[in-house]
Amino acid sequence: MKLRNLKGTRDFLPEDQQLRNKIKRTLEETFRQFSYMPLETPTICLYDLLASKYGGGAEILKEVYTLNDQGSRELGLRYDLTVPFAKVIGMNPNLPMPFKRYEIGKVFRDGPVKTGRSREFIQCDVDVVGIKSMLAEAELISMAFQAFERLDLDVYISYNNRKLLFGILSSIGIDNNTLNSIVLTLDKIEKIGWSGVKKELGEKKIDDPIIDKLYDIINTKKENILEFFLKNFDSPLVKEGIEELQELNDYLNSLGLLDKVSFNPYLARGLGIYTGTIYEIFLTNGSINSSIGSGGRYDKIIGGFLNNGIEYPAVGISFGLDVIYTALKMKNESENISMIDLLLIPLGTEKECLKIANSLRREGLRVEINMSKRKLNKILNTANKNNIPYVIIIGENEISSSEVIIKLMTTGETKKCNISNIKSILV
Repeated sequence: MKLRNLKGTRDFLPEDQQLRNKIKRTLEETFRQFSYMPLETPTICLYDLLASKYGGGAEILKEVYTLNDQGSRELGLRYDLTVPFAKVIGMNPNLPMPFKRYEIGKVFRDGPVKTGRSREFIQCDVDVVGIKSMLAEAELISMAFQAFERLDLDVYISYNNRKLLFGILSSIGIDNNTLNSIVLTLDKIEKIGWSGVKKELGEKKIDDPIIDKLYDIINTKKENILEFFLKNFDSPLVKEGIEELQELNDYLNSLGLLDKVSFNPYLARGLGIYTGTIYEIFLTNGSINSSIGSGGRYDKIIGGFLNNGIEYPAVGISFGLDVIYTALKMKNESENISMIDLLLIPLGTEKECLKIANSLRREGLRVEINMSKRKLNKILNTANKNNIPYVIIIGENEISSSEVIIKLMTTGETKKCNISNIKSILV
């Protein structure tokens, strides 16, 4: 048997996992500062939930890992955290609104593998239900910039409103049956260019006059593009989308963020759940082409699950931990901070070292006891490689005198102290 991982999955050894844990901690601290509370949902879902018309749509279902349990029920591994969250709200209709939550967990997609995109990956989602105002979007966008600032990644956010996009497409003669298909193609314009979009639209049997209209719209260069759309497209959806964008822009302007965002009227996002604002987060240096975070407003799916005629306004944002990890690794920012504060090396004093280590651990220190029988110089070399900052060698003399010598590994400096005072020297 050849030991290997499934393509699109991988193991993370301690050095890498420590960097991933740092990303999680940074994001979670940011989420909490914005008063979002933790939530956890199951990884395995009923397939009907994932395949619901209120879920992600036909395209994402092609990437769902499906299985059957012993009761012959059709199941699937969740492809995102939004649909399971909508299920939670639907199952708990008496939750106080607005309800703000975050969840960090694994999701699975059987799709193409490339840099920054795996088949098993971790999403870090933040959502709020019960707020119609664009204030919710502004807060999430502000939170994203704060999170990436703490991670030392320079990003910009591309945003749009689906109402505007769908209104424009309907106005030029695209019928409702082909709208989603056209949107998926337009969403690729930054990746494949107009020539690629035109080719794909032709393959989808879109008439040349409509393709020409799309080309003219896409190449429209106006200083105030929203005013241009409002004057040239007589559609309630266009009007509503523009009003929401203008409200959002006012909030972003007050936060001083307008120069960090980029309005893209053809951004669509692939999932079919979105009903209004949508956005994607990109690295400013372009070292990774795909987005490293995304989200939007989805006002229909929770009410759809409940089928009670009530609309539950909801908006969220998702951070891709794995692609963020990849971005930091590309900057050569692996963690050099040790996972251990202190190494104790017993010389025939194993029992005493256990007691000392446990006492220090109760005080919050991360302590390792050397349990190997290697020579002292090899133990110290390993401590250096693992960036362990402090080492204490403990023999019978140290135990009888209750005094030890603490060695600072980075400089070779030593300090003598009483065993009961070890923490005060280290902190």
